[in-house]
Amino acid sequence: MKTRILTAAFAMFTVVSFAQKKEIKRAGKAVEKGEYQEAKNYLQQAEAQLASADEDEKADFYLYRGYALVGNGENVATADLMAASEAMKKAKELGHDEAEQGMAAVSNALVNAAIADQNAQNFSDASKKLETSFRMSNRDTVYLYYAASNAVNAQDYDEALRYYKELQDLGFTGEETIYTAVNKETGEEERMASKEQRDLFVKSGNYINPQDKKEESKEGEIAKNIALIYIEKGDNEKAVAAMERAKQANPNDASLMQAEADMYYRMGDMAKYREILEEVVSQNPNDATLYYNMGVSSAELGEKERAVEYYKKALEIDPEMNNARINIAFVILSKETPLVEEMNSLGMSKADQKKYDELAEERQQIYKDALPHLQKVIDRDAGNIEAARTIMNIYYQLNEIEKAEEMKAKIAELEASSAAAPKQ
Repeated sequence: MKTRILTAAFAMFTVVSFAQKKEIKRAGKAVEKGEYQEAKNYLQQAEAQLASADEDEKADFYLYRGYALVGNGENVATADLMAASEAMKKAKELGHDEAEQGMAAVSNALVNAAIADQNAQNFSDASKKLETSFRMSNRDTVYLYYAASNAVNAQDYDEALRYYKELQDLGFTGEETIYTAVNKETGEEERMASKEQRDLFVKSGNYINPQDKKEESKEGEIAKNIALIYIEKGDNEKAVAAMERAKQANPNDASLMQAEADMYYRMGDMAKYREILEEVVSQNPNDATLYYNMGVSSAELGEKERAVEYYKKALEIDPEMNNARINIAFVILSKETPLVEEMNSLGMSKADQKKYDELAEERQQIYKDALPHLQKVIDRDAGNIEAARTIMNIYYQLNEIEKAEEMKAKIAELEASSAAAPKQ
Protein backbone atom coordinates (compact mmCIF):
# COMPACT_ATOMS: atom_id res chain seq x y z
CA MET A 1 0.00 0.00 0.00
CA LYS A 2 2.78 2.39 0.94
CA THR A 3 4.68 1.46 -2.20
CA ARG A 4 1.71 2.34 -4.36
CA ILE A 5 1.28 5.73 -2.69
CA LEU A 6 4.93 6.62 -3.16
CA THR A 7 4.82 5.51 -6.79
CA ALA A 8 1.73 7.61 -7.45
CA ALA A 9 3.27 10.64 -5.76
CA PHE A 10 6.45 10.23 -7.76
CA ALA A 11 4.49 9.95 -10.98
CA MET A 12 2.51 13.10 -10.11
CA PHE A 13 5.74 14.98 -9.38
CA THR A 14 7.20 13.88 -12.73
CA VAL A 15 4.11 15.08 -14.62
CA VAL A 16 4.10 18.46 -12.81
CA SER A 17 7.83 18.91 -13.35
CA PHE A 18 7.49 18.10 -17.04
CA ALA A 19 4.54 20.49 -17.45
CA GLN A 20 6.43 23.19 -15.62
CA LYS A 21 9.48 22.83 -17.83
CA LYS A 22 7.23 22.93 -20.91
CA GLU A 23 5.56 26.17 -19.76
CA ILE A 24 8.94 27.84 -19.15
CA LYS A 25 10.13 26.83 -22.64
CA ARG A 26 6.90 28.14 -24.17
CA ALA A 27 7.43 31.41 -22.33
CA GLY A 28 10.93 31.65 -23.82
CA LYS A 29 9.60 31.13 -27.33
CA ALA A 30 6.87 33.73 -26.75
CA VAL A 31 9.51 36.24 -25.61
CA GLU A 32 11.53 35.57 -28.77
CA LYS A 33 8.43 36.32 -30.87
CA GLY A 34 7.68 39.49 -28.90
CA GLU A 35 4.46 37.98 -27.53
CA TYR A 36 5.06 39.26 -24.00
CA GLN A 37 1.55 38.83 -22.55
CA GLU A 38 1.50 35.21 -23.71
CA ALA A 39 4.90 34.71 -22.05
CA LYS A 40 3.50 36.14 -18.81
CA ASN A 41 0.61 33.67 -18.94
CA TYR A 42 2.95 30.69 -19.35
CA LEU A 43 5.20 31.91 -16.55
CA GLN A 44 2.23 32.38 -14.24
CA GLN A 45 1.29 28.74 -14.79
CA ALA A 46 4.87 27.63 -14.11
CA GLU A 47 5.37 29.77 -11.02
CA ALA A 48 3.17 27.67 -8.74
CA GLN A 49 5.65 24.78 -8.88
CA LEU A 50 8.83 26.85 -9.21
CA ALA A 51 10.21 25.66 -5.87
CA SER A 52 10.60 22.15 -7.28
CA ALA A 53 12.44 23.29 -10.43
CA ASP A 54 16.18 22.83 -10.83
CA GLU A 55 18.61 25.79 -10.92
CA ASP A 56 18.75 26.02 -14.73
CA GLU A 57 14.97 26.06 -15.02
CA LYS A 58 14.69 28.75 -12.36
CA ALA A 59 17.33 30.81 -14.15
CA ASP A 60 15.34 30.52 -17.40
CA PHE A 61 12.13 31.42 -15.57
CA TYR A 62 13.55 34.64 -14.14
CA LEU A 63 15.25 35.65 -17.39
CA TYR A 64 12.03 35.23 -19.40
CA ARG A 65 10.06 36.95 -16.67
CA GLY A 66 12.37 39.98 -16.86
CA TYR A 67 12.02 40.18 -20.62
CA ALA A 68 8.24 39.66 -20.50
CA LEU A 69 7.78 42.43 -17.94
CA VAL A 70 9.89 44.98 -19.78
CA GLY A 71 8.43 44.05 -23.17
CA ASN A 72 9.54 46.42 -25.91
CA GLY A 73 10.61 48.98 -23.30
CA GLU A 74 7.86 51.48 -24.12
CA ASN A 75 5.26 52.76 -21.64
CA VAL A 76 6.17 50.14 -19.06
CA ALA A 77 4.59 50.54 -15.63
CA THR A 78 7.00 51.47 -12.86
CA ALA A 79 6.10 48.33 -10.87
CA ASP A 80 6.84 46.12 -13.90
CA LEU A 81 10.21 47.78 -14.46
CA MET A 82 11.17 47.24 -10.83
CA ALA A 83 10.00 43.62 -10.94
CA ALA A 84 11.92 43.08 -14.19
CA SER A 85 15.13 44.33 -12.59
CA GLU A 86 14.67 41.92 -9.67
CA ALA A 87 13.99 39.04 -12.05
CA MET A 88 17.13 39.72 -14.07
CA LYS A 89 19.23 39.96 -10.92
CA LYS A 90 17.92 36.54 -9.81
CA ALA A 91 18.72 35.11 -13.25
CA LYS A 92 22.27 36.38 -12.84
CA GLU A 93 22.55 34.98 -9.31
CA LEU A 94 21.49 31.60 -10.71
CA GLY A 95 24.27 31.84 -13.30
CA HIS A 96 22.30 32.35 -16.52
CA ASP A 97 24.61 33.09 -19.45
CA GLU A 98 22.25 35.68 -20.92
CA ALA A 99 21.55 37.50 -17.66
CA GLU A 100 24.03 40.33 -18.32
CA GLN A 101 22.41 41.07 -21.68
CA GLY A 102 18.98 40.97 -20.05
CA MET A 103 20.07 43.30 -17.28
CA ALA A 104 21.36 45.77 -19.87
CA ALA A 105 17.97 45.71 -21.63
CA VAL A 106 16.11 46.38 -18.38
CA SER A 107 18.60 49.07 -17.38
CA ASN A 108 18.08 50.88 -20.70
CA ALA A 109 14.32 50.69 -20.26
CA LEU A 110 14.62 52.12 -16.75
CA VAL A 111 16.80 55.00 -17.93
CA ASN A 112 14.49 55.83 -20.85
CA ALA A 113 11.47 55.74 -18.53
CA ALA A 114 13.33 57.97 -16.06
CA ILE A 115 14.04 60.51 -18.82
CA ALA A 116 10.32 60.55 -19.69
CA ASP A 117 9.46 61.03 -16.00
CA GLN A 118 12.00 63.83 -15.69
CA ASN A 119 10.57 65.61 -18.74
CA ALA A 120 7.11 65.29 -17.19
CA GLN A 121 8.54 66.62 -13.88
CA ASN A 122 7.81 63.31 -12.14
CA PHE A 123 11.13 63.65 -10.36
CA SER A 124 10.49 61.14 -7.59
CA ASP A 125 9.75 58.29 -10.04
CA ALA A 126 12.72 59.29 -12.19
CA SER A 127 15.00 59.15 -9.17
CA LYS A 128 13.84 55.67 -8.14
CA LYS A 129 14.24 54.26 -11.65
CA LEU A 130 17.73 55.68 -12.03
CA GLU A 131 18.79 54.31 -8.67
CA THR A 132 17.38 50.90 -9.64
CA SER A 133 19.34 50.99 -12.89
CA PHE A 134 22.51 51.72 -10.92
CA ARG A 135 21.84 48.93 -8.40
CA MET A 136 21.56 46.38 -11.19
CA SER A 137 25.31 46.45 -11.71
CA ASN A 138 26.74 49.10 -9.31
CA ARG A 139 28.92 50.19 -12.23
CA ASP A 140 27.09 53.08 -13.89
CA THR A 141 27.59 55.56 -11.05
CA VAL A 142 26.41 58.40 -13.25
CA TYR A 143 22.88 56.98 -12.89
CA LEU A 144 23.14 57.37 -9.11
CA TYR A 145 24.32 60.95 -9.66
CA TYR A 146 21.23 61.72 -11.77
CA ALA A 147 19.06 59.87 -9.24
CA ALA A 148 20.34 62.31 -6.60
CA SER A 149 19.62 65.31 -8.82
CA ASN A 150 16.05 64.16 -9.39
CA ALA A 151 15.60 63.53 -5.66
CA VAL A 152 16.63 67.14 -5.02
CA ASN A 153 14.08 68.33 -7.59
CA ALA A 154 11.47 66.18 -5.85
CA GLN A 155 12.52 67.84 -2.55
CA ASP A 156 13.30 64.40 -1.15
CA TYR A 157 16.43 65.67 0.57
CA ASP A 158 17.04 62.59 2.71
CA GLU A 159 17.25 60.34 -0.35
CA ALA A 160 19.37 62.88 -2.25
CA LEU A 161 21.75 63.13 0.71
CA ARG A 162 22.07 59.34 0.86
CA TYR A 163 22.89 59.13 -2.84
CA TYR A 164 25.41 62.00 -2.74
CA LYS A 165 27.21 60.52 0.26
CA GLU A 166 27.41 57.16 -1.48
CA LEU A 167 28.87 58.85 -4.56
CA GLN A 168 31.53 60.45 -2.40
CA ASP A 169 32.32 57.11 -0.76
CA LEU A 170 32.62 55.54 -4.21
CA GLY A 171 35.07 58.25 -5.28
CA PHE A 172 32.78 59.41 -8.09
CA THR A 173 34.03 62.49 -9.95
CA GLY A 174 32.00 62.43 -13.18
CA GLU A 175 35.12 63.29 -15.16
CA GLU A 176 35.13 61.59 -18.53
CA THR A 177 35.87 62.13 -22.19
CA ILE A 178 32.85 61.96 -24.49
CA TYR A 179 33.41 60.96 -28.10
CA THR A 180 31.00 62.44 -30.63
CA ALA A 181 30.52 62.78 -34.37
CA VAL A 182 27.84 64.25 -36.63
CA ASN A 183 25.56 61.87 -38.52
CA LYS A 184 25.69 63.09 -42.15
CA GLU A 185 22.18 61.85 -42.87
CA THR A 186 20.43 63.51 -39.91
CA GLY A 187 22.85 66.34 -39.19
CA GLU A 188 22.63 65.42 -35.49
CA GLU A 189 25.63 65.09 -33.21
CA GLU A 190 25.73 61.62 -31.66
CA ARG A 191 27.61 60.27 -28.68
CA MET A 192 29.64 57.10 -29.27
CA ALA A 193 30.41 54.29 -26.86
CA SER A 194 34.16 54.64 -27.38
CA LYS A 195 36.82 56.47 -29.36
CA GLU A 196 37.37 53.34 -31.44
CA GLN A 197 33.70 53.15 -32.40
CA ARG A 198 33.59 56.85 -33.23
CA ASP A 199 36.71 56.66 -35.40
CA LEU A 200 35.33 53.61 -37.19
CA PHE A 201 32.05 55.40 -37.98
CA VAL A 202 33.93 58.45 -39.27
CA LYS A 203 36.13 56.23 -41.39
CA SER A 204 33.00 54.69 -42.94
CA GLY A 205 32.11 58.12 -44.35
CA ASN A 206 28.69 58.26 -42.68
CA TYR A 207 29.88 60.53 -39.88
CA ILE A 208 31.86 63.76 -39.84
CA ASN A 209 33.29 66.33 -37.41
CA PRO A 210 34.63 64.02 -34.68
CA GLN A 211 34.96 65.74 -31.29
CA ASP A 212 36.51 64.80 -27.94
CA LYS A 213 34.61 66.57 -25.19
CA LYS A 214 35.77 66.53 -21.60
CA GLU A 215 33.17 66.38 -18.82
CA GLU A 216 34.39 68.41 -15.86
CA SER A 217 34.54 67.03 -12.32
CA LYS A 218 31.25 67.03 -10.43
CA GLU A 219 32.91 66.72 -6.99
CA GLY A 220 32.41 70.41 -6.25
CA GLU A 221 28.77 70.29 -7.23
CA ILE A 222 28.16 67.20 -5.08
CA ALA A 223 29.87 68.80 -2.07
CA LYS A 224 27.86 71.97 -2.59
CA ASN A 225 24.58 70.04 -2.85
CA ILE A 226 25.32 68.10 0.32
CA ALA A 227 26.02 71.36 2.12
CA LEU A 228 22.88 73.01 0.70
CA ILE A 229 20.75 70.06 1.78
CA TYR A 230 22.09 70.40 5.32
CA ILE A 231 21.31 74.12 5.17
CA GLU A 232 17.78 73.29 3.96
CA LYS A 233 17.47 70.94 6.95
CA GLY A 234 18.67 73.73 9.26
CA ASP A 235 22.02 72.13 10.09
CA ASN A 236 24.66 74.71 9.12
CA GLU A 237 27.32 72.99 11.23
CA LYS A 238 27.07 69.80 9.16
CA ALA A 239 27.03 71.88 6.00
CA VAL A 240 30.37 73.47 6.86
CA ALA A 241 31.82 70.09 7.92
CA ALA A 242 30.75 68.50 4.62
CA MET A 243 32.44 71.28 2.66
CA GLU A 244 35.62 71.03 4.72
CA ARG A 245 35.80 67.30 4.01
CA ALA A 246 35.55 67.94 0.29
CA LYS A 247 38.19 70.69 0.43
CA GLN A 248 40.66 68.45 2.26
CA ALA A 249 40.47 65.94 -0.58
CA ASN A 250 40.71 68.66 -3.26
CA PRO A 251 42.35 71.77 -1.74
CA ASN A 252 42.93 73.61 -5.04
CA ASP A 253 39.65 72.81 -6.77
CA ALA A 254 38.17 76.11 -8.00
CA SER A 255 34.71 74.57 -8.39
CA LEU A 256 34.79 73.53 -4.74
CA MET A 257 35.77 77.04 -3.69
CA GLN A 258 32.87 78.41 -5.70
CA ALA A 259 30.61 75.82 -4.05
CA GLU A 260 31.83 76.93 -0.62
CA ALA A 261 31.09 80.54 -1.50
CA ASP A 262 27.59 79.55 -2.62
CA MET A 263 27.12 77.75 0.69
CA TYR A 264 27.94 80.84 2.73
CA TYR A 265 25.70 82.89 0.43
CA ARG A 266 22.80 80.57 1.25
CA MET A 267 23.66 80.83 4.94
CA GLY A 268 23.51 84.62 4.67
CA ASP A 269 27.18 85.13 5.54
CA MET A 270 27.92 87.62 2.76
CA ALA A 271 31.30 88.66 4.18
CA LYS A 272 32.57 85.07 4.10
CA TYR A 273 30.99 84.62 0.68
CA ARG A 274 32.94 87.56 -0.71
CA GLU A 275 36.17 86.55 1.01
CA ILE A 276 36.12 83.16 -0.70
CA LEU A 277 35.07 84.63 -4.04
CA GLU A 278 38.02 87.02 -3.92
CA GLU A 279 40.31 84.01 -3.55
CA VAL A 280 38.59 82.28 -6.46
CA VAL A 281 38.90 85.43 -8.59
CA SER A 282 42.63 85.63 -7.86
CA GLN A 283 42.97 82.14 -9.36
CA ASN A 284 40.61 82.84 -12.27
CA PRO A 285 41.11 86.53 -13.18
CA ASN A 286 39.41 86.21 -16.57
CA ASP A 287 36.10 84.75 -15.37
CA ALA A 288 33.37 87.35 -15.92
CA THR A 289 30.80 85.39 -13.89
CA LEU A 290 32.99 85.51 -10.81
CA TYR A 291 33.27 89.30 -11.01
CA TYR A 292 29.51 89.50 -11.51
CA ASN A 293 28.95 87.40 -8.37
CA MET A 294 31.37 89.63 -6.49
CA GLY A 295 29.25 92.58 -7.57
CA VAL A 296 26.11 90.90 -6.25
CA SER A 297 27.67 90.17 -2.85
CA SER A 298 29.11 93.70 -2.57
CA ALA A 299 25.71 95.21 -3.39
CA GLU A 300 24.04 93.08 -0.72
CA LEU A 301 26.68 94.19 1.77
CA GLY A 302 25.80 97.78 0.96
CA GLU A 303 29.12 98.48 -0.79
CA LYS A 304 27.59 100.06 -3.87
CA GLU A 305 30.68 101.61 -5.43
CA ARG A 306 32.61 98.37 -5.11
CA ALA A 307 29.66 96.50 -6.65
CA VAL A 308 29.72 98.80 -9.69
CA GLU A 309 33.48 98.25 -10.08
CA TYR A 310 33.00 94.48 -10.12
CA TYR A 311 30.15 94.71 -12.64
CA LYS A 312 32.25 96.89 -14.90
CA LYS A 313 35.13 94.40 -14.65
CA ALA A 314 32.75 91.63 -15.67
CA LEU A 315 31.69 93.68 -18.70
CA GLU A 316 35.31 94.27 -19.71
CA ILE A 317 35.71 90.50 -19.95
CA ASP A 318 32.25 89.78 -21.38
CA PRO A 319 30.63 92.81 -23.07
CA GLU A 320 27.44 90.81 -23.68
CA MET A 321 26.69 90.33 -19.97
CA ASN A 322 23.53 92.43 -19.89
CA ASN A 323 22.66 91.43 -16.32
CA ALA A 324 25.75 93.33 -15.17
CA ARG A 325 24.48 96.47 -16.96
CA ILE A 326 21.04 96.11 -15.39
CA ASN A 327 22.59 95.70 -11.95
CA ILE A 328 24.79 98.77 -12.42
CA ALA A 329 21.67 100.78 -13.25
CA PHE A 330 19.82 99.42 -10.21
CA VAL A 331 22.77 100.19 -7.91
CA ILE A 332 22.74 103.76 -9.21
CA LEU A 333 18.96 104.04 -8.88
CA SER A 334 19.09 102.68 -5.31
CA LYS A 335 20.73 105.96 -4.31
CA GLU A 336 17.37 107.64 -4.91
CA THR A 337 15.66 106.18 -1.83
CA PRO A 338 17.58 108.11 0.89
CA LEU A 339 17.23 111.31 -1.17
CA VAL A 340 13.44 110.93 -1.37
CA GLU A 341 13.26 110.20 2.37
CA GLU A 342 15.24 113.36 3.11
CA MET A 343 13.14 115.43 0.70
CA ASN A 344 9.95 114.25 2.39
CA SER A 345 11.32 115.20 5.81
CA LEU A 346 11.96 118.86 4.88
CA GLY A 347 9.72 121.70 6.00
CA MET A 348 8.61 124.91 4.28
CA SER A 349 11.40 127.27 5.36
CA LYS A 350 13.62 128.97 2.81
CA ALA A 351 16.57 126.84 3.87
CA ASP A 352 14.49 123.68 3.52
CA GLN A 353 13.19 124.72 0.12
CA LYS A 354 16.74 125.37 -1.05
CA LYS A 355 17.83 121.97 0.24
CA TYR A 356 14.84 120.37 -1.46
CA ASP A 357 15.84 121.84 -4.82
CA GLU A 358 19.41 120.62 -4.41
CA LEU A 359 18.23 117.12 -3.60
CA ALA A 360 15.79 117.17 -6.52
CA GLU A 361 18.67 118.06 -8.82
CA GLU A 362 20.73 115.17 -7.39
CA ARG A 363 17.78 112.88 -8.00
CA GLN A 364 17.57 113.96 -11.62
CA GLN A 365 21.27 113.26 -12.03
CA ILE A 366 20.80 109.74 -10.66
CA TYR A 367 18.26 109.07 -13.42
CA LYS A 368 20.63 110.47 -16.03
CA ASP A 369 23.52 108.34 -14.74
CA ALA A 370 21.46 105.12 -14.85
CA LEU A 371 19.91 105.74 -18.28
CA PRO A 372 22.96 104.94 -20.51
CA HIS A 373 23.45 101.52 -18.90
CA LEU A 374 19.82 100.59 -19.47
CA GLN A 375 19.94 101.89 -23.04
CA LYS A 376 22.90 99.60 -23.76
CA VAL A 377 20.81 96.69 -22.49
CA ILE A 378 18.08 97.56 -25.00
CA ASP A 379 20.65 97.98 -27.77
CA ARG A 380 21.81 94.39 -27.26
CA ASP A 381 18.47 92.88 -26.23
CA ALA A 382 15.58 94.76 -27.81
CA GLY A 383 13.06 92.44 -26.14
CA ASN A 384 14.12 93.17 -22.56
CA ILE A 385 10.83 94.43 -21.11
CA GLU A 386 12.27 95.01 -17.63
CA ALA A 387 14.90 97.44 -18.96
CA ALA A 388 12.39 99.10 -21.28
CA ARG A 389 9.91 99.71 -18.46
CA THR A 390 12.62 101.22 -16.24
CA ILE A 391 13.72 103.53 -19.09
CA MET A 392 10.11 104.62 -19.59
CA ASN A 393 9.76 105.53 -15.90
CA ILE A 394 13.03 107.44 -15.97
CA TYR A 395 11.88 109.48 -18.97
CA TYR A 396 8.68 110.36 -17.12
CA GLN A 397 10.72 111.45 -14.10
CA LEU A 398 12.95 113.57 -16.35
CA ASN A 399 9.79 115.08 -17.87
CA GLU A 400 10.78 113.79 -21.33
CA ILE A 401 7.19 112.82 -22.11
CA GLU A 402 7.60 112.15 -25.83
CA LYS A 403 10.41 109.66 -25.24
CA ALA A 404 8.46 108.05 -22.39
CA GLU A 405 5.42 107.57 -24.63
CA GLU A 406 7.57 106.04 -27.37
CA MET A 407 8.98 103.56 -24.88
CA LYS A 408 5.48 102.84 -23.58
CA ALA A 409 4.33 101.94 -27.08
CA LYS A 410 7.37 99.70 -27.53
CA ILE A 411 6.59 97.90 -24.26
CA ALA A 412 3.02 97.31 -25.45
CA GLU A 413 4.36 95.75 -28.66
CA LEU A 414 6.73 93.50 -26.71
CA GLU A 415 3.97 92.36 -24.35
CA ALA A 416 1.61 91.64 -27.25
CA SER A 417 4.33 89.67 -29.03
CA SER A 418 5.07 87.72 -25.87
CA ALA A 419 1.38 86.91 -25.31
CA ALA A 420 0.98 85.71 -28.93
CA ALA A 421 4.05 83.46 -28.82
CA PRO A 422 3.27 79.72 -28.45
CA LYS A 423 3.80 78.37 -24.95
CA GLN A 424 6.78 76.04 -24.55
